Amino acid sequence: MLNHYYTIEKDGNFELEIKKSRFICHLKQVKNEIEAQDFIQSIKKEHGKANHNCVAYLIGEHDEIQRAYDDGEPSGTAGVPMLEVLKKRQLKNVVAVVTRYFGGTKLGAGGLIRAYGKAVSQGLNEIGVVERKLHTQMTIHVSYPASGKLENLLREANYIIKDVFYSDIVSFSCLIDQEQLTFFQAKVIEWLNGQVTFEKGSQVYCDKKISL
Repeated sequence: MLNHYYTIEKDGNFELEIKKSRFICHLKQVKNEIEAQDFIQSIKKEHGKANHNCVAYLIGEHDEIQRAYDDGEPSGTAGVPMLEVLKKRQLKNVVAVVTRYFGGTKLGAGGLIRAYGKAVSQGLNEIGVVERKLHTQMTIHVSYPASGKLENLLREANYIIKDVFYSDIVSFSCLIDQEQLTFFQAKVIEWLNGQVTFEKGSQVYCDKKISL
């Protein structure tokens, strides 16, 4: 698993007009190429009367799958510039479909390249990009008298508390950045003078929004 990667915050779309042509950028997170193709077909069905539905996607931890389709636009003027925007933003597991309704004015090769790239770039700005970082689920077991102090310190330090369980002891289930795990354990031990035990759980990804 990658320690971190970038992807879109949510699925969505964005529309802009260039010389009376409508460009609608549709963006979606996908896990594999089958999901990407299903999404592409759904957009083509929804916008069956559009002049073009151009496509770009990146899939895989190391971008093993990269595709770009011009859908009738001059070769290299749509899918490739769309793909280059995704690559420049270092995004993973994202498919972009830009639907074009022709407005009567030809843009030329350079104009098309700029238009399709702009549609994806502004679409990403509108929808949002997140850094997805690998976290470890760490459960901290403490006595009842120490639990209030620990909870306050965890919240002050902005650690993610997923759940709190009460039995004969109190257990805090936290999501800790993989790179901060050793520091986190040392800090909690310091806070509680060693009167604590830890239980390491599964690894999950957590999202942090990126300012554009």
